Amino acid sequence: MSHVEVYGIRHHGPGSARALRGALEEFKPDAVLIEGPPEADPIVELAGEPGMAPPVALLAYSPAPASASGAAGGDRGDRRAAFWPFAEFSPEWQAIRYALGAGVPVRFCDLPAAHQLAPPAGTEAENSEGENSEGGGSEEGGSEGEAAEDEGPGEDGSAPDPAEGIRLDPLGWLARAAGYDDAERWWDDVVEHRGGGPSPFPAIAEAMAELRARLAELPEGAATAGLPPGHLRREEQREAHMRRTLRRTLKEGHDRVAVVCGAWHVPALKAKVPAAHDDRTLRGLPRTKVAMTWVPWTHGRLTGSSGYGAGVRSPGWYHHLFTVPDRPVERWLTAAARVLREEDLHVSSAHVIEAVRLAEALAALRGRPLAGLDEVTEATRAVLCEGADLPVELIERRMVVGERLGAVPNRTPMVPLQRDLQAQQRRLRLRPSASPREQDLDLRKPTDLERSRLLHRLRLLDVDWGVPAEAGRSRGTFRETWTLAWRPEFDVELIEASAWGTTVRGAATARAEALAAGAAALADLTSVAERCLLADLGDALPTVMRALADRAAVDTDVAHLMSAMPALVRALRYGDVRGTSTGRLRTVVDGLVVRICVGLPPAITGLDDDAAREFLGHVDAVHAALSLLADEGHVERWRRTLEGLVARPESLHGLIEGRITRLLLDAGRLRDVPDRMARAVSAGVPPARAAAWVEGFLSGGALILMHDEALLRLVDGWIAGLPGDSFTDVLPLLRRTFGSYADAERRAIGERLRGLGRAAAPSRPGGEDVDAARAAAATATTLHILGWEGSS
Repeated sequence: MSHVEVYGIRHHGPGSARALRGALEEFKPDAVLIEGPPEADPIVELAGEPGMAPPVALLAYSPAPASASGAAGGDRGDRRAAFWPFAEFSPEWQAIRYALGAGVPVRFCDLPAAHQLAPPAGTEAENSEGENSEGGGSEEGGSEGEAAEDEGPGEDGSAPDPAEGIRLDPLGWLARAAGYDDAERWWDDVVEHRGGGPSPFPAIAEAMAELRARLAELPEGAATAGLPPGHLRREEQREAHMRRTLRRTLKEGHDRVAVVCGAWHVPALKAKVPAAHDDRTLRGLPRTKVAMTWVPWTHGRLTGSSGYGAGVRSPGWYHHLFTVPDRPVERWLTAAARVLREEDLHVSSAHVIEAVRLAEALAALRGRPLAGLDEVTEATRAVLCEGADLPVELIERRMVVGERLGAVPNRTPMVPLQRDLQAQQRRLRLRPSASPREQDLDLRKPTDLERSRLLHRLRLLDVDWGVPAEAGRSRGTFRETWTLAWRPEFDVELIEASAWGTTVRGAATARAEALAAGAAALADLTSVAERCLLADLGDALPTVMRALADRAAVDTDVAHLMSAMPALVRALRYGDVRGTSTGRLRTVVDGLVVRICVGLPPAITGLDDDAAREFLGHVDAVHAALSLLADEGHVERWRRTLEGLVARPESLHGLIEGRITRLLLDAGRLRDVPDRMARAVSAGVPPARAAAWVEGFLSGGALILMHDEALLRLVDGWIAGLPGDSFTDVLPLLRRTFGSYADAERRAIGERLRGLGRAAAPSRPGGEDVDAARAAAATATTLHILGWEGSS
């Protein structure tokens, strides 16, 4: 006589995991079925390998070829992949480890991923129940994707409204019936924090049966309120496949079968449903080709804040409860004190003792069997942190979430690109970590240079394991600073990028060539060229440079040429640092400089305000790029071009004229700048043009006003002589100019102006007297600016 036990669990619950392990050891099944994708059956035995360290996840993905546009897998919105995560405290993980340790067959019984990842028949590719494609928003899916409605309370812990449907939060209903207003706390008290005693699974099964019976009594509209389209149909298909797998297992001769599934499904698996009914339910389901593997996961991705449907708010706390069943509160608060001491905060043993007493007292007052996370957090804040919130946030980040990155064994199925990356990570001693960390690279060292190239190649493949810090460039071209943080979805991106090649270098080369072929603008091509040099992709450079030279030769838009220049110059400098040949790139840069200098005068005349501001950025960028290039011939040609422009100021916008005047002054090419400024801000010049000239001139920094008294007097005199209405008009421009200066620079300018005023004004006895008649005009203007003209 066969015996089937169905254990309804909550995904990622330490109490459920501990109770399930005990129940399995007592039941001693000869086969174990687990809610999950059947395609993972051939690789489930890897969970018993010494190199497998949770958190890990099963990854199902639908292979897709590279598109001609340069994106592996086509549009990212078409990406179809799903994860089934497991932590040490996940009941399913404990069931897998028990079965492998006991030597009994373990299989997954949920609807195959081939159906879950297939677009519904007759519709566009979109998420269906039970899976999440990354293009749809989150990265987690599979049977876990709807675990929140299976057996977990809502993220806010609120009890559900009847109109929203029991399916959306079954435990919320049970918590409300038990007198709790927080479903998370109720579940923790009755399951997660319980010690010994009878198995909770019969009571859970009975409770779910009652809820499903109540659901059947509701009107159809109330029973389906709040559910996404197709939810009920997909749920029926999943449960039908679970029953089919159970029947097949029993027919194979297994007498004692354990089924581990979300608590919501228990009544459906125990129901007497004819096989013919399930066959009809599963007939004609769409399929797609999928592959399955194990990938490392993180605790951070288990949290509800990551968008994961079966997320838990405190994976680090749950891991602690599962791995430290003896005196968990005392050990937790001791670990919290250790974290604070590492940050040089004074926390003594007496603090820990008092915090334990407070947590236990709060639990007793609230009628809880064990102090939960709320109690230990309140005790931590009040005693260990003395009421400060910042140390509490540190503990929440390091302990409550407890960022942890899992590992998979070497025998895990991987695409060649993944294995090549792993080999390079080991060779270059770049260990992936879930927690962000800074990595400083000195490009004069061979190992650091190789690390830089690897990170740049991965960025070409859209695998942003490392993100360069722009601030690091101030250290010079020999230094780079990266922020490294590994995310689980990078495995999906590597799988997609494998369409470009089997090695990181080969795939990045192919991707760069595709990006060059599909580039829509000259600036895009220059960016690809720069990235090729940063990544040392010499094989891709000829293709990229041919496309760049061809595009630059026919592009007549000076703005396009100017926007392309900075990236090309940076590429030349980086090529020098990295020892990369840049001969063809230098030829393109030489041609661009000549064409920019010839085309700039007609392109920069007659501009309106918006166009002038745009060209101001281009002029600054080209000027900085040529200074970085340090080619005297090009710099001299550029300066002569600017001198020709300021010789005909009537054709220039005031913003452009002022900025070019400043650039030439800084280069030592103008001796009559005070006279030019005096003419630009004279009484006959419209205030708006004068303000634009001043803004352009001063946009290079405040030092010139701090050290050149003549120019400071001119600006001060022009502002002081503006009529009231004109001053109001130009004030926003002046505020934008001076607002960009540092506080210390503004204070220094103010002190200089105060000194100028004292030198010019005659001393008066009793200098506190104010001439009300002379002050009236200034007062009226100030009130007008502040909008207080009507006030008395």
